[in-house]
Amino acid sequence: MRKIIVQEFITLDGVIQAPGGPEEDQSGNFKYGGWVAPYLADADEVVNTIMQKWMQSTDILLGKNTFNIWEVYWPKHAEMWAGINDVTKYVMSSSLEHSDWQNSVFLKNVDDVKKLKASEGGDIKVHGSANMTQTLFKHDLVDELCLMTFPIILGTGKCLFAEGSTPTAFELTDSLVTSSGVVFTYYKRVGEVKTGRVG
Repeated sequence: MRKIIVQEFITLDGVIQAPGGPEEDQSGNFKYGGWVAPYLADADEVVNTIMQKWMQSTDILLGKNTFNIWEVYWPKHAEMWAGINDVTKYVMSSSLEHSDWQNSVFLKNVDDVKKLKASEGGDIKVHGSANMTQTLFKHDLVDELCLMTFPIILGTGKCLFAEGSTPTAFELTDSLVTSSGVVFTYYKRVGEVKTGRVG
């Protein structure tokens, strides 16, 4: 059984759209592309530690839109992310079937993701891919969360969580805070949500 780890840059109000730059994803008339840049411009030791974990080589699961962005960018900037061309890029899409980016494999639907998760192999990380990630939460396929939460509210944009997610409890296993106020948190799934009464 392989673990699926959702790894995201996220705002306080849950937005994960276009963190890397103004041209990254302007769908829905999104005007705040590149919102992480001011907080990562002056990388300190904590940021460097986080980014080493963030960019560890694992297989990757992406939605169609994120893959379309990545297959243009990363092959030309592979020196920035060791191993990005070598790992398997799984893409959940009902329409895409081929890419010239090496080691790209296409999955048609959530059932294909379930089969992938049940197979032998290492961890699989999800980046971006808001719509697909919401589908993973809906079908209870997320084992761990790795989040970098930035101290801003955008009020618009694609969000990580949506109504219909399977209620799930997570346990905090690691955390760090940068000098610019970015909070890194790592959670693992521990089971069903428990309720009770306070007091």
